[in-house]
Amino acid sequence: MASRQKAKASGSLQASTTLSAWGRGKMRGGAVFGLSTGCSCCSSAPWGQIIGGGGACVPMYGEESRKQEVSLRTEQLQQVRHSVLVWGSRCVLFRRSEQGLDVHARSSSFRPLFSPSSKALPAFGQGEFPDSKELTPLSERRDRWGGAARIRGLMADTQYILPNDIGVSSLDCREAFRLLSPTERLYAHHLSRAAWYGGLAVLLQTSPEAPYIYALLSRLFRAQDPDQLRQHALAEGLTEEEYQAFLVYAAGVYSNMGNYKSFGDTKFVPNLPKEKLERVILGSKAAQQHPEEVRSLWQTCGELMFSLEPRLRHLGLGKEGVTTYFSGDCAMEDAKLAQDFLDSQNLSAYNTRLFKVVGQEGKYHYEVRLASVLNTEPALDSELTSKLKSYEFQGNHFQVTRGDYAPILQKVVEHLEKAKAYAANSHQEQMLAQYVESFTQGSIEAHKRGSRFWIQDKGPIVESYIGFIESYRDPFGSRGEFEGFVAMVNKDMSAKFERLVASAEQLLKELPWPPAFEKDKFLTPDFTSLDVLTFAGSGIPAGINIPNYDDLRQTEGFKNVSLGNVLAVAYATKREKLTFMEEEDKDLYIRWKGPSFDVQVGLHELLGHGSGKLFVQDEKGAFNFDQETVINPETGEQIQSWYRSGETWDSKFSTIASSYEECRAESVGLYLCLNPQVLQIFGFEGTDAEDVIYVNWLNMVRAGLLALEFYTPETANWRQAHMQARFVILRVLLEAGEGLVTVTPTTGSDGRPDARVHLDRSKIRSVGKPALERFLRRLQVLKSTGDVVAGRALYEGYAAVTDAPPECFLTLRDTVLLRKESRKLIVQPNTRLEGSEVQLVEYEASAAGLIRSFCERFPEDGPELEEVLTQLATADAQFWRDQVQEAPSGQA
Repeated sequence: MASRQKAKASGSLQASTTLSAWGRGKMRGGAVFGLSTGCSCCSSAPWGQIIGGGGACVPMYGEESRKQEVSLRTEQLQQVRHSVLVWGSRCVLFRRSEQGLDVHARSSSFRPLFSPSSKALPAFGQGEFPDSKELTPLSERRDRWGGAARIRGLMADTQYILPNDIGVSSLDCREAFRLLSPTERLYAHHLSRAAWYGGLAVLLQTSPEAPYIYALLSRLFRAQDPDQLRQHALAEGLTEEEYQAFLVYAAGVYSNMGNYKSFGDTKFVPNLPKEKLERVILGSKAAQQHPEEVRSLWQTCGELMFSLEPRLRHLGLGKEGVTTYFSGDCAMEDAKLAQDFLDSQNLSAYNTRLFKVVGQEGKYHYEVRLASVLNTEPALDSELTSKLKSYEFQGNHFQVTRGDYAPILQKVVEHLEKAKAYAANSHQEQMLAQYVESFTQGSIEAHKRGSRFWIQDKGPIVESYIGFIESYRDPFGSRGEFEGFVAMVNKDMSAKFERLVASAEQLLKELPWPPAFEKDKFLTPDFTSLDVLTFAGSGIPAGINIPNYDDLRQTEGFKNVSLGNVLAVAYATKREKLTFMEEEDKDLYIRWKGPSFDVQVGLHELLGHGSGKLFVQDEKGAFNFDQETVINPETGEQIQSWYRSGETWDSKFSTIASSYEECRAESVGLYLCLNPQVLQIFGFEGTDAEDVIYVNWLNMVRAGLLALEFYTPETANWRQAHMQARFVILRVLLEAGEGLVTVTPTTGSDGRPDARVHLDRSKIRSVGKPALERFLRRLQVLKSTGDVVAGRALYEGYAAVTDAPPECFLTLRDTVLLRKESRKLIVQPNTRLEGSEVQLVEYEASAAGLIRSFCERFPEDGPELEEVLTQLATADAQFWRDQVQEAPSGQA
């Protein structure tokens, strides 16, 4: 990672700074408050976070400084909440000396304690920051008041909290549900129940503490709804803002099915003092009714709920984060070994987790555990049961077992069985029967068979899919997170997508790779616009192209789904919330963002994910391409690499597979939206069509800048596949040059760092299209040929984030974090069976409304489910014990 060389700030106060190689500096002029933090590096000098705000300098020496700090915090700090001193957007630690203020440490990973304002933020001249490992980041310091992330209970980093004013929207599906027949409603109801039950497995797929947090919150709000609990919280000394922060946190846990953001894999913590939340919980009605259970839950998850120890800030493998797809002692080499083992046995990783222990003989023992209702019980599926045994593989012991999430999947199976009675046709009946088989036995092959019937079920009124589907959150990129959705067809938009499907074969010819690199036959898919009734999992996408099984996609086809009411939530944009855009672009963007996104989603799903061929050699040695005649357009030579039997796109490209494929699909969307035929299908011609193209491209390059929020400099890792893809596209278009795209650092009207993205619409076709054409061809050729080495070099090269001029992306990342907007939370309805009729139950668009929706989601067996979740989590807690012990008391 390149060092940040220069930082600038502006305002009303002038000072100069000169720093030597180890980061010692001097600052003159200005009034600051200093908060002593008891430096662990030097016992004789006071160190502190410098806070500007128009007061006299307050020296903080010895024990007297502690009294002064308390006085300062209670009497003055609230008056300067808006004026924490930052250098650029970095928090900086200083030491007072006779000559001035010595720079002691800076943290690029933590935001200011409060949002600076133009009136109070001091301005400093230009200075140099060294790339010195001797400087101790604030994020790694522990003071005597509660650790790195807090100073006296005040949150230090907005990356790790959900703001009180976070957007909350409700999914509107009332009209679509009203149009369903009684039988269709019953079908949708039982599928929804199956999805919601299965979605609970995501808690066990996210973090060791997530099931306990969910159980604690559910017990709390079952005993007292948000309004009732509010009175108790205020009586316990919480402010209105602090209680709202708790509601937002709880809503975030429910919405993300865990305490890590589904989009970005970043941990979020409650934005209030831990001691206050503890008083609320232990004094609640739930605690009065079940004191031992509530106290036990709090003792199990309370510290981890707040901990921001470096390893716990993000999902990841080994030292780079936390994951429950693997035991805590697994590293990337273990994941690769396990994948090689699975490939050797022709087993899919989609429904597995990996647990590692050291045997008595000192040899590693790996348990590959399949998700299923059955555990050791005999089963009829001899194909799978023959694989449930011990193996020796490359000097290691492997044991294939099953029964993961068994009680949860039992609930899923029960409702899938009930849904079969209301199926509209035999395809749906056979699909559900195979899903039941899959979840009962732990068989991905059965899920594939169910997916075949699903593909054949064209144009259903009630659409659904369920299983271990997307691998975005597996650090290795092979294991699927559970999700299930139920939705109803939006006929008007679906008609446009049908016309796009009808044109697909012709449009595929426009893509910039030779015909041999395209599927032998285009299998006409279903493409519908749906209004979501239920989407259980960690998050809700805007569009879906499934199934993800490569062999089915190549030979059987797939379905495309655009989620209309989800897109409607995404369209809702306020002008003042539009960051990094030219003022003259904002009104145009607001007008055309929705229509342009419809076009992009349609192309992305149908012709992005739906295009391209994989060159495969099967188990008999036969190839699905002509080795003699097919030529690699990048090298001019015959094909030198391909996929062997058992290898898949995900298993072969592993950690980059998801993002690489999203980048390919996004690039196809940008490329084909230039085609007039595509725009006519969606009803755009002339000036309107040109505006749709411009806004679509502008949205992509802006998203590339916004993507920096999801990059972690400390580990050089991307945490979100789609956003990494959009950054890569931004880099490709910047590389095209000729002024097509520029990103310019500026100072905002509030005096804080800002930036502007500019896209020259006159050069989209002349400069942008050729650049995208070259890039797209390389992406597809490397994917088709399974050339992992060249594919990684290409993709990781563009995905690298440095401070190299002219863009200086690491510095721009600070600006993006300073001005980021949190993703909206989405409130979903429930269905309720009253006699033989199904009712739709809707909730208000607020954190409290989202909480109520979950409290009413499992009316019959809520407490039982919470007990199941905590029992399952406790049974496997040993696998993350060392990781959990890294979270000492009071780390946030």
